Amino acid sequence: LLKMVKTNKPLVHHITNYVTANDCANTVLAIGASPIMADDEDEVADIVSLSAALVLNIGTLNSRTIASMLKAGVKANDLGIPVVLDPVGAGATALRSTTAGRILRELKLAVIRGNMSEIKAVSGLGAATKGVDVSTQDIAAAENPDYGKRIAENLASRLNCAVAITGAVDIVAGAGKTYFIANGHSMLSGITGTGCMCSSLIGAYCAVTEDYLSAATAGILTMGLAGELAYERLPAEDRGAGSYRVKLLDALSLLTGEDILKRGKVREG
Repeated sequence: LLKMVKTNKPLVHHITNYVTANDCANTVLAIGASPIMADDEDEVADIVSLSAALVLNIGTLNSRTIASMLKAGVKANDLGIPVVLDPVGAGATALRSTTAGRILRELKLAVIRGNMSEIKAVSGLGAATKGVDVSTQDIAAAENPDYGKRIAENLASRLNCAVAITGAVDIVAGAGKTYFIANGHSMLSGITGTGCMCSSLIGAYCAVTEDYLSAATAGILTMGLAGELAYERLPAEDRGAGSYRVKLLDALSLLTGEDILKRGKVREG
């Protein structure tokens, strides 16, 4: 899949949040795809028509972008273009929860990726969110992999899509299979946007395959491996968040298929 992305250089349309838009664009570029960040309702249908995947991220919602997301998603569905949803902060406010619910009801999704609190919220299970971060209660709950597995599998079955819950151990469910991924580094949680970047990677992989379970797994694995490699390449005296952020982008751009095969910690559950 990584080779296909680098060869095909697919266009990945984002309607995303302004906090992490630049990081998401650079992430997609780093693995060889091409990002476009367009959110005006008057052009999203045209942009989707040119794209190979659509990533919707509700991190900084407003009424204008909600309309754009739904219009873009309908066009993507009409054209058979995969749609990835990142329900940032779902459960934290009525606006976020209502918007995520509308997207789930009105659009056909290829992949949903979120933390435990967000996926619980969109599953209708309720979640004690901490702003846009996973709650302390849900971090503790996620230590039981079977708990997250049941949530991911139930939602994936209900919506007929792939569902990814990212955390200390990531869970990806869909198409009758579930994978656990144990790559990553704790410093990934120390900079903003790594979840959004992960969703963008998933979008890039969805652009080159109809196997969305594999695309979601590849996106999460790519992010986790880059997180590990970034830390390893930091000089001991420069192991701060700013230096790590730069090394993370470097690691994404230098990642190879050999790295994935040698270092990937994926098991079927």
